[in-house]
Order: sequence, then structure tokens, then C-alpha cells
Amino acid sequence: MLLEAREITKAFGSFKAVDAASVTLEPGDILGLIGPNGAGKSTFFNCLTGDLQTTSGQVLFEGHDITRATPEARARLGLARTFQVPQTFEGMTVLENVMIGAFLRSSHRAEAESKARAVLARVGMERLADAPARALGTPGRKRLEIARALATEPKVLLLDEAMAGLTLREVQLAIDLVRDIHRSGVTLVIVEHIMEVIMSLASRVMVFHQGREIARGNPREVTSNPAVIAAYLGSRAAAKVAAGHTPIELMGGSET
Repeated sequence: MLLEAREITKAFGSFKAVDAASVTLEPGDILGLIGPNGAGKSTFFNCLTGDLQTTSGQVLFEGHDITRATPEARARLGLARTFQVPQTFEGMTVLENVMIGAFLRSSHRAEAESKARAVLARVGMERLADAPARALGTPGRKRLEIARALATEPKVLLLDEAMAGLTLREVQLAIDLVRDIHRSGVTLVIVEHIMEVIMSLASRVMVFHQGREIARGNPREVTSNPAVIAAYLGSRAAAKVAAGHTPIELMGGSET
């Protein structure tokens, strides 16, 4: 077992944003977390990464309890993440941003720079190494965050809506990159609203609604689940499915 969350609950006062959610992650998995806005998936994601402390429950990484570990400590163990809104260091170059990730494993500047340049080549950004991060558009910033996370040499990479705001062409390029990352041996957890991404990448999907898990399975199973369709679109969606619309079309994506 690579990563395990046991009965995770996160409460804000009397409101439970996540209510007793559990998941296991094996090496090589691509787990998709989906659900309508406010469903609790990002809160659960942040409990896995340590950006939020759980109210109750346990998070284990390779059998070690990391429930109270800091995000940095989790990163040192091999758990890296990106953010829904890219958090780049605007006053630094693209290369320097990636070097920050590389310094997690490398104490010498020359070694960190070498690793950072190799990662930039891997994600197709080597020509932008000396460009200021502030000059990048949304696609570049998102790819830069992935590069910085990869520079930490993660075992598990958690992607938080890494393709939001991209054009269809940019989404396809990002999917290709994520596939390449997975082929290199990195296990993935993906929070995403774009259903094409989930259908293309995820081997397993976990669906949240109102803080609780309502379904899990492979992508086609969960997107055909009446409870999932209702959570996204309400009970009238079932009639549209019966009329010939595909669940994927109704939930914001077209089948690929």
C-alpha cells in the first residue's frame, strides 16, 4: 500500500466538509477525485497533502502515519502536489522555480540546477528556463508547477485541477504529459472537473457529494451511476440519459 486514508473527517465548526472518507492507493494507480462544486473533494485532497489538518481519521504513506506531518515532511517522503491556482514565484526565473523543488533532494546548487534543467526538458520548457515566471500564461504556469513538483522526485503526484482554464489543444498536451509522468513510475491522484481528463487518465474514480463518498469504480461505471448524475445535475438528468444523452455530455465533457 502506497497511500491510505482511513475515515478522514474535516469539520469547520459544525459543518463537515469531508465526512468519514477512505481511500487506498497502490503503486501505479491513477485515482480521479470528482464531484460538483463544494462536494468536498478539494478538502479531502488537502487533507492528503497536509495543507489541511484532519479533524479525525488517519493518513498513512507506505505504512507510516503522516496524519500530523507537515506538507514539507510529506514531500520528503515522496508526496508532491500542484495547486488549482498556480503558486509560482513571480520574481524568479522558470529555472529557479524548478530548482526550489530540486533543492528538496539536492543540497548543492549545481546539482539542483542540473536536475531542474532535466525536468524542464522533460516537460518541454527548456527554452523558457531563463524567462521570468511572471511572463508565463496559464498553460505555462500550470506546467511549471508540475515541473517543480517533479523536481522533488515524487512517488505520488497530486494534481489539483491542473487542466482548468486550458484550451482543448492545451488539455490534450497536458494529458500527454501526465501519461508520460505515469509511465515513468509516478502514482497519481487527480482532482478535475473536465470529464475527458478523468475518462482518459483515471483507472479508478472516487465521487464526492456533500462531503461524503457516493460512488467509486472505473470511470464508465461511476459516470453512468444514477446517484452521480443526480449529484451533478439533479434528478431530471436521468430523463435526459434515457432520451439518448450520454452521462459524459451531461456532466461537462464529450467522450474521447
